[in-house]
Amino acid sequence: MRHVVSATVQNVPGVLAHVSGMLASRGYNIDSLAVGETEDPRFSRMTFVLRGDDRVLEQVRRQLEKIVTIVRVDDISSRNYVERDLMLIKIAAAAGQARSEVKELAEIFRGRIVDVAADCVIVEISGTEKKLEGFVELVRPKGILELVRTGRIAMVRGSLPTRELTEAGDGARPADSAPRDESLA
Repeated sequence: MRHVVSATVQNVPGVLAHVSGMLASRGYNIDSLAVGETEDPRFSRMTFVLRGDDRVLEQVRRQLEKIVTIVRVDDISSRNYVERDLMLIKIAAAAGQARSEVKELAEIFRGRIVDVAADCVIVEISGTEKKLEGFVELVRPKGILELVRTGRIAMVRGSLPTRELTEAGDGARPADSAPRDESLA
């Protein structure tokens, strides 16, 4: 089973290395990982995708909650959420018919051409993993010169925030007082 996990962490150096190291040392493979600052610059959100059963998810959640710089851990895959990946893809497309075909495909997939050279274009496209993979398969015969993708980002739908920060002014919390997502209990 695929789990999308969101962890709100203190925005301090070394948190990413600490979290990824902990997961790797325990043999958990991360399918996707994205990290970025939140609306509050004191915190970042890490979104990662793991595969495993509910037992594996519970083990990962417990291990993450032991890390002092982690404020909250949520399995958002059990909720109604929106997820996106971002991809930049450089496609061989000389001026003329080939470039017109790439432009048309990009428009169908709600992507956009962000760079044009004499013999290629770069398309930016965002969406679900399946959408991006579908686009890749359609342009593969034209010649993919380069491809880069972000990790998955996700957010729970609705007006309630995914996370609740602690009362502490700096967001720090004692290791044994981690806020819990009751949906995981």
